Amino acid sequence: MTMLDPVLVWLLAVEHELLLFAAFWFLAGTLDDVGVDLVWIWLKLTGRAGVSRVSDKQAAAPLSSPAAVLIAAWQEAEVIGHTIRHALSAWHQRDFTLYIGCYRNDGATVASVIAAASGDPRVRLVIHEKPGPTTKADCLNRLYRAVRDEDRRRSMRSRFILMHDSEDMVHPAELAVIDAAIDTCDYVQLPVRPEPQPRSRWVAGHYTDEFTEAHAKVLVVRDALGAGIPAAGVGCGFACEMLERIARRRALEGGEGPFASECLTEDYELGLLVWREGGRSRYLRLRDEQGRLVATRAYFPASLDASVRQKTRWILGIAFQGWDSLGWGNRLADWWMVLRDRRGPLAAFVFACAYGLLVLEGLLGGLRIFGLVQASVFSPVLEAMLIACWASLVWRMANRFAFTAHEYGLREGLRSIPRGPVANIIAIMAGYRALARYLHSLAGGSVTWDKTSHDNHPAVPDISAQLPA
Repeated sequence: MTMLDPVLVWLLAVEHELLLFAAFWFLAGTLDDVGVDLVWIWLKLTGRAGVSRVSDKQAAAPLSSPAAVLIAAWQEAEVIGHTIRHALSAWHQRDFTLYIGCYRNDGATVASVIAAASGDPRVRLVIHEKPGPTTKADCLNRLYRAVRDEDRRRSMRSRFILMHDSEDMVHPAELAVIDAAIDTCDYVQLPVRPEPQPRSRWVAGHYTDEFTEAHAKVLVVRDALGAGIPAAGVGCGFACEMLERIARRRALEGGEGPFASECLTEDYELGLLVWREGGRSRYLRLRDEQGRLVATRAYFPASLDASVRQKTRWILGIAFQGWDSLGWGNRLADWWMVLRDRRGPLAAFVFACAYGLLVLEGLLGGLRIFGLVQASVFSPVLEAMLIACWASLVWRMANRFAFTAHEYGLREGLRSIPRGPVANIIAIMAGYRALARYLHSLAGGSVTWDKTSHDNHPAVPDISAQLPA
């Protein structure tokens, strides 16, 4: 027996345990994903997952009553002007008002809003009384109060409130679609379409893969099952009566509006609260006469650090804060979908173990070449689990390719396959940071608006002209 033997025995034991752990959780995730896949396939076969069409005439139809659009802006001088100008030109209706929330210590953003509005009566600049940043939800609550105050002055009430971000490129049919849908429901969510960025095919590109599959399949399934639909924070319209009901509920808990000021994913929580309050939610996928998806287009983070920060906020807000504030629901479909939403931290840990296993396999493979270690022998059960994991990986890659290629073309579909590891690494880093920040908040740390910085906009002509429809 050599001095190396105990180390080799330990490495082989670690290999076996990691294989068993990773295989079990990958298969658990596979059962979850395949369940969604089967429901979606059934919906397609029965014609319930089709994409409706909206004509140019319908897109330009007048609103049945006034609408308010809320945009919270902190340090968005580079993009907010493009968003305002594009929305004012894209939407043909006149009976809507843009409420832009800014802070008194962010003069550059205030100046950009004033310049872009150019005196248009459909734009309201709302300066928060607190210095920024607070939280996005807090800024949105300030905008909500501004809408209510103006409605009282005009002796009228806005019919629905639409949410957007400072970097969004809206679709011309959006207002008309939501106005028509809000007749029969309390909340409407339209798709989000991340725009490809040639300077960041891998980091920014992985958002195209994730959002396309989520918004072309998962949300379609949620809508069909009648489960709560989380709001994406953009392209989502809420009936004012429902927002008032939620605001009254929050007031009993010391809140100042319908948005949870302490939450980093107030949009996600608000969407689920509509369902919890007995309201009806809808997710709508439509295309215009030119075949373009009626969706919000935006550039997502192009750098690794920015992407990790953004996904840290999502995981912290959805998986940890959402668990604290929303619980799990009392219907099977709702419980299933909320469980999917909150699996981010566990998925990050499983991915980390899997990549650690790859490193270990590389080390053991080298030792086997030199004859220092015998080939591992696994039980039939573990072998079957590993074969199922490989089959699952191929199925998931095929799914990701198919959805991405359908929306963005064959090249982006092919890129989605090697982008998978990039998405996993970002998920690992974000999961770790989200857990650290959550533990910090439990120790009394404050929650602030850890926003994503934006320096380009899809509505800028020389950029958007290069993008596929």
